[in-house]
Amino acid sequence: MSDTKVIVITGATRGLGRALVTKFIEAGHTVIGCGRNADLVAQLTQQYGGPHRFDVLDVTDYAAVRGWAAEVLAQYGPPDLLINNAALINESTELWNIDPDQFDALIDVNLKGMFYVLRSYLPEMVANSSGVIVNFSSGWGRSVSPKVAPYCCSKYGVEGMTLALAKELPRGMAAVPFSPGAVNTDMLQACIGENANGFSTADQWAEVGAPFLLQLGPSDNGKSLTASV
Repeated sequence: MSDTKVIVITGATRGLGRALVTKFIEAGHTVIGCGRNADLVAQLTQQYGGPHRFDVLDVTDYAAVRGWAAEVLAQYGPPDLLINNAALINESTELWNIDPDQFDALIDVNLKGMFYVLRSYLPEMVANSSGVIVNFSSGWGRSVSPKVAPYCCSKYGVEGMTLALAKELPRGMAAVPFSPGAVNTDMLQACIGENANGFSTADQWAEVGAPFLLQLGPSDNGKSLTASV
């Protein structure tokens, strides 16, 4: 079996997703990524080119996700590693002050979008009885803090959905809810401001996070894992 993996990752244009793309490609793997920002997707395409593939995609649009997955599956086959990384975080405020539209948008990306990606890729992965699914969770999917209730809600949902999925998969596969720990990204800065500067950058985290994700296998199925720096 080749050590080269086909890796699909959502939210590939910024933060942890972007840092992982670099590390995966440097390690010799083929990366298929997506993001909503057309300019950033174009930059990835220009920088890396084939055999890698980067597409503009809104994960909250099921028809678009399904069409994207169909093209990827036809071109590359079922991925060896499917990483659901795309996510939003809410404005830092009490739950009763959250705008309902903001709550809806967060749930649409963090939970429904994740499901749409799983629904689009899993049938062929399951038919092949191979592949690892990593759904990005958070420390706030296992504990809580004030003023991030919508985000906590979504990440607890990621934990539950992923752990239930793990019990449904055939032997040879794995589903893992994964927390990267606290990393200095735009999302963390939105929560804690300048205090985020005390944490590792996305690129520093990826030095540890990328190899950690690449070594996951069937024995990790159903484990809530963390790889922090």
